[in-house]
Amino acid sequence: NEYLLESLIKTSNLFISLSFTNVSLLHSLCCTCGVPIPPNPANMCVACLRTQVDISEGIPKQVTVHFCKQCERYLQPPATWVQCALESRELLALCLKKLKSSMTKVRLIDAGFLWTEPHSKRIKMKLTIQKEVMNGAILQQVFVVEFVIQSQMCDDCHRVEAKDFWKAVVQVRQKTVHKKTFYYLEQLILKHKLHQNALNIKEIHEGIDFYYGSKQHAQKMVDFLQCTVPCRSKTSQRLISHDIHSNTYNYKSTFSMEIVPVCKDNVVCLSPRLAQSLGNMGQLCVCIRVTSTIHLIDPNTLQIAEVDGNTYWRCPFNSLCNPRQLEEFIVMDIDIIRDQKLGAGAGLRSNKHTLADVWVQKTSEMDTSQQYHCRTFLGHLLNIGDLVLGFDFANSNINDEYLNKMNPHHIPDVVLIKKSYDRTRRVKRRNWKLQEMARDRDGMDTDDERQYQDFLEDLEEDEALRKNVNIYKDASKIPVESDTDDDGAPRISLMEMLEELSLSDATGGEGADMMTD
Repeated sequence: NEYLLESLIKTSNLFISLSFTNVSLLHSLCCTCGVPIPPNPANMCVACLRTQVDISEGIPKQVTVHFCKQCERYLQPPATWVQCALESRELLALCLKKLKSSMTKVRLIDAGFLWTEPHSKRIKMKLTIQKEVMNGAILQQVFVVEFVIQSQMCDDCHRVEAKDFWKAVVQVRQKTVHKKTFYYLEQLILKHKLHQNALNIKEIHEGIDFYYGSKQHAQKMVDFLQCTVPCRSKTSQRLISHDIHSNTYNYKSTFSMEIVPVCKDNVVCLSPRLAQSLGNMGQLCVCIRVTSTIHLIDPNTLQIAEVDGNTYWRCPFNSLCNPRQLEEFIVMDIDIIRDQKLGAGAGLRSNKHTLADVWVQKTSEMDTSQQYHCRTFLGHLLNIGDLVLGFDFANSNINDEYLNKMNPHHIPDVVLIKKSYDRTRRVKRRNWKLQEMARDRDGMDTDDERQYQDFLEDLEEDEALRKNVNIYKDASKIPVESDTDDDGAPRISLMEMLEELSLSDATGGEGADMMTD
């Protein structure tokens, strides 16, 4: 019994000593104030550690940000001006770059904006950082940095005020009476937002001028045009000033862009050499589309070909007619051609068109018995009694180098271009619209309005053409649906339309959520 009692006493003493050891391991005393704290490498409490170590030391609490009031852009050193909305990610990144050099020894955990009055010229940012301090202890701190907005005019706005605002100009020209290619080019520029860098856009006769503040922006526009439409370019520069001490020169550059003088719905006559190289197609062709290449179709065989800018300038050809010379015909009879064999070496044929023999009569000659026979690629659209627009070769006097050398038996009396619909009904049903570039022009006359309506109709009729165009819903127009108004005219579906973007944010743009604490 004595032996058992002695064993129990030793066991209880060992348990008591282990208990005190665990308590001493869980807590230690702060070396400064003596408060029990969990053990850490610094042996100091958080309050004492913060009084002795400031991990935000060296980080400025007030920074200046330069802002141009004219163009509403912020300066990103050394010489870049960027567009940033208040409370946006772009502005957050710009402000953090101002602190980047002073935050190399700390770790950034979080950053966000604190609410300030938009007109206070102050931007407050709440930062959370971490840093390793005494003996490996990691300290986290939250503080606020204030950015003061200081007004400074950028170089571009300074040149505008000094009336010496542009450094390069891109002159786009097309020697044609119709502006379909320019309307298509305008939509491509709007879609890719290449007009934003232009200081001024001026519309003149046979073309349009783009003024830029730097040669790089002008060169970017030139590269875009060369990839978008068939054209050729010339470059020149003029010396404005010269500093003999620093050996610097100030030039103004001019880029001249000439677009091929062929538009959609033009009838062209190819040279025999070019027609043979395109698959032995006929010399008389119709231009059905102008994108980065000229798309041609032979109305006698349905052969199609594409002519790029380099091929055109090597073997140029002219347009034989323009939209003003098109006349209205009525279809008297039509005969679809099902099978037609082409000769050896023939090129590709169009699967979207149907070949047909058509007998037509001018609507202005309905009191006569004069009819014209021709072969057309519009067999899939035409029926007896339909109206169609075409070019009358039989009663026209055309002076063309290649046409005059052709066999007269190979020249048709009429070349049909496209089916005609009631324009008034089409305008009434049109519930979409396009954006336009802000540019200087004298005004839109009646002929320009007619050409613009022709371009809108081309977008409705050609699905491949409107793939590169942003089409927006017209909320101000209420479409009127009526069975009697349906004449079979093509329309644009709602799936192809976009909603116009409207920013109603008080800060002027969409930004991140603001913190109020």
